Amino acid sequence: MILAALICAMMVLLFIRIPVAISMLLPCLVYAMLSPGITLGVALQQCMGSIDSFPLLAVPLFVMTGYLSNAGGLADRLFRLLLSLFGKIPGSLGYVNVISSLLFSWMSGAAIADAAGLGSVLVPAMKKRGYDEGFALGLTGASSLIGPIMPPSIPAIMYAVAAGVSVGSLFLAGVLPALVLTAILCVFVFIDAQRNPLREKHAGPQVSVMTAVVSALPVLLTPVIILGGILGGVFTPTEAAAAAVMWVLFLSCCYQSLSLNAFRGVLVKTASTTGSIMLIVAAAGLFGWVIAREQGPQAVTEAMLALTDNPYVFLLLINVALLITGMLLEPVAGLLITVPVLLPAALEFGIDPLQLGIIMILNLVLGLLTPPVGLVLYVLSSVTGASVQTVIRGTVPFLIPLLVTLLLITFVPAFSLWLPGFLVK
Repeated sequence: MILAALICAMMVLLFIRIPVAISMLLPCLVYAMLSPGITLGVALQQCMGSIDSFPLLAVPLFVMTGYLSNAGGLADRLFRLLLSLFGKIPGSLGYVNVISSLLFSWMSGAAIADAAGLGSVLVPAMKKRGYDEGFALGLTGASSLIGPIMPPSIPAIMYAVAAGVSVGSLFLAGVLPALVLTAILCVFVFIDAQRNPLREKHAGPQVSVMTAVVSALPVLLTPVIILGGILGGVFTPTEAAAAAVMWVLFLSCCYQSLSLNAFRGVLVKTASTTGSIMLIVAAAGLFGWVIAREQGPQAVTEAMLALTDNPYVFLLLINVALLITGMLLEPVAGLLITVPVLLPAALEFGIDPLQLGIIMILNLVLGLLTPPVGLVLYVLSSVTGASVQTVIRGTVPFLIPLLVTLLLITFVPAFSLWLPGFLVK
């Protein structure tokens, strides 16, 4: 009864547009004041304990890596490389869009950074080459979701901390699902190119292939530093994040593409983004403690077991629940609220925590393309000048490949588990 009242209070606060962190914090503080044996000091300890985590130090560093890559022009170098490679293929800019997101995801770890950095360049270029505006916006939005799945992924760090699993293993678990999503989106680009044969086929490389390769090769070393360092035992994920920041900053200085004013802007954006994330983490730590104290995970597990004993039915149910959650909450908040509740039930059904993590991340980031939260929708509208309604209409067809990817990851555990099992001994 108490738990239901807390959740209802949080939902009411969210409905009246109170920020997520405050919506979680206020009901929990009231609970702490009214419960015997609990003081506000205990509540504060739970908040501070949730952010007192070494792996969470990777969050501001990966956020900074993404902002530096944009401000330092590194994303532009990747774009020119792909344009020179795919320029003579029908549907070339569609492939460039998807592969650019894949490559940029190794540095950003967030869909919003991808949509903002690449959307401002790719959407106008695709429109100029004869692509429908809705298709260009939808493809850019859908491909931006590769970022939160492919390492380094900020939602993956959040899940790993909340679930107590290895950040490195979860990074590896996201590689194949991200590649699957990339391949399915490329199939959609191919189909579109076949349906529109009169569209201008040649995007025309701006520079020679060799020049583009030489220019972008140092940038392509960033994922080698991040994932190679983690797998080689050279870095922890947090140390890899710090090394990535230093490498991207070094490249930006070498290319002389990062002004002092732009660097100051990067620091301000990093601090602002990190502050909002950590406030949510602190509030979610207290919220999760209250849920555990009121035996919420046990209640959910018992309800699920009473409803079904089939793990596939259970996975379908949590997919539906998480898709709805993603429409209401941004991914980090959604993960921190739902992991303590769903993980114990998933373990009862024999579902691996790594697979559950990828399923939860993809479900919740789909909400970035759906109203009312839909942050990617608003970012694309802002950087391209298109109306939000136009962006929404463009993204609707691309929910199909995203849902297909979700079903594959849900019912084929090997997509999530093969690489960690193969590489982590």
